Amino acid sequence: MPRIKKCVIPAAGMGKRLYPLTRGQPKEMLPIMSKPVIHYVVSEAINSGIDEILIIVGAGKEAIINYFDRHKMDEELDINGEYDFPDIYFVRQKEQKGLADAISYARNFTGDEDFLVLLGDTIYQSFDSSTVTSHLLETYYRIAKPLIALEEIPYDDVINYGVVGGEETEPGILKINKFIEKPTKADAPSNLGITGIYILKSEIYDFIKVTEPGRNGEIQLTDSLNMMLTTQEIYGQRINGKRYDIGSLDLWVRTFMAFAKEKGY
Repeated sequence: MPRIKKCVIPAAGMGKRLYPLTRGQPKEMLPIMSKPVIHYVVSEAINSGIDEILIIVGAGKEAIINYFDRHKMDEELDINGEYDFPDIYFVRQKEQKGLADAISYARNFTGDEDFLVLLGDTIYQSFDSSTVTSHLLETYYRIAKPLIALEEIPYDDVINYGVVGGEETEPGILKINKFIEKPTKADAPSNLGITGIYILKSEIYDFIKVTEPGRNGEIQLTDSLNMMLTTQEIYGQRINGKRYDIGSLDLWVRTFMAFAKEKGY
């Protein structure tokens, strides 16, 4: 099976839950210790064997583009290796129309290839020497089906997540039969939330194209995936690691403090 070579990173969201902090900088550029969040996301892709990256940006996100330019300071401080990024491309999402719409901008970049999606505001720390994404890629190469990263979340929090239902086919692997975006506790088919790593086939673009706006008037990826379920199997896998979401002020502060504690501060 061909190796996954390309990663799409949606980073076009306005960061409303972090406002007014995000008036002056994208949420993906908020620091976690000495690096911005987007650096950790790109490193996750690189360390998982990805060759090319496309970052979907929106209005006011120029700082992300500038960050990945080469800087003279890298040479002066002799830290070139830390910033030895692969080919990174950028495209602007014209309107804020949701995650699925953002991913649709990658169609020319990925072509007919299977591809990886990592969200631009989520950091992972693996429980072993391999990346969290690498574990999913290993499973994907074995089952050759679209694969979504999952984790158990408290039932009281399901209203903040895309949630899946399905049947476990082997330890940690779920054959998904339903996606629901931000369900109520009563409507949730499980407490398995989508964490923000997707390994997708190019057919997803055709389903996104015909997906009607859903929750919050946005084109939801969960709705597109539900349509895709009518034609092929989709699986989920519990992550082997810790997920850090910086989508709100308290989550960003908690993440910063966790990384600082790990460094001995």
